[in-house]
Amino acid sequence: MFHCCWLSHSVFAAVPLLAMIATNSLLAEESSLIPAGAKVEKVTGDLKFSEGPAWHPEGFLIFEDIPRNRILKLDANDKVTVFREPSGHSNGLTFDREGRLLAAEGNSADGGRRISRTEKDGRVVSLADKFNGKRLNSPNDLAVDAKGRVYFTDPRYGARDGVEQDKESVYRIDPDGKLTRIIDSVSKPNGIAVSIDQKTLFVADNDPTAKRVLLAFDLAADGSASRPRVLHDFGTGRGIDGMTLDSTGRIWATAGSKEKAGVHVFEISADRNYAKLLTVVSTPEDPTNCTFGGADRNVLYITTASSLFRIRTAAKGVTSLPGK
Repeated sequence: MFHCCWLSHSVFAAVPLLAMIATNSLLAEESSLIPAGAKVEKVTGDLKFSEGPAWHPEGFLIFEDIPRNRILKLDANDKVTVFREPSGHSNGLTFDREGRLLAAEGNSADGGRRISRTEKDGRVVSLADKFNGKRLNSPNDLAVDAKGRVYFTDPRYGARDGVEQDKESVYRIDPDGKLTRIIDSVSKPNGIAVSIDQKTLFVADNDPTAKRVLLAFDLAADGSASRPRVLHDFGTGRGIDGMTLDSTGRIWATAGSKEKAGVHVFEISADRNYAKLLTVVSTPEDPTNCTFGGADRNVLYITTASSLFRIRTAAKGVTSLPGK
């Protein structure tokens, strides 16, 4: 990721000391998070636009090939097969406490615009497709808490034909099926995650024309969200698309473009008011989402527009099935 070069004394003197310290700190953090010799490797390519990697404890990964309208499965032998087709042009994917697939189906001509669940017998049921009698915008990503509640983001990127909602918001689906809008102060909510202690909801507000920030909200016992604050501001750079947590509570988030593309690793302060960037795991293509998998949950799988990558890490992901 970082390349050394010779610097003259005059140029060296012009480099701010704080910048040098920050760079050295990133190098040190990367060496502690990524084992020596570990490299980002391509698992499979020839995808139209890949998203939503999710690991099942039975030992397989699923991920989305959105334009082809299918969810793919990567088994222990790296064989790729079709898991579900059609997929409702799903984006974010995860598993609930029973190991059933939950999908954030986006805006498409053949359905979608809902949160769906694939039952053990293969049936696909809709958990939420309307709020206040109006169709959702284009569900993007989702997360499940220890009580089985589903949190999801509902932005609308691209064409706005057929938009019925007055806001691009974050919602919660309770186990009894009740749908509640819990955040409506964001511009384009994207990636989402629930903290390990269940007390914080992390949301990426990723609007290419406005703010690109990582937000934190206090998450109450009843599932309501409050006290929004910015943990990290990406400025004019590409913000967070998707994110996952490791077992220590660090956020691994896909962001950046071209030479700045990669998985950004953040350590969250004790008061949940600040996110320190520890390192960026560079990717050869712009990343869309990531998750931990493997037998020891220490392999980071990364989707990009056209490929699926992975890298072995010194970190471990949280358990695949919330509440288990």
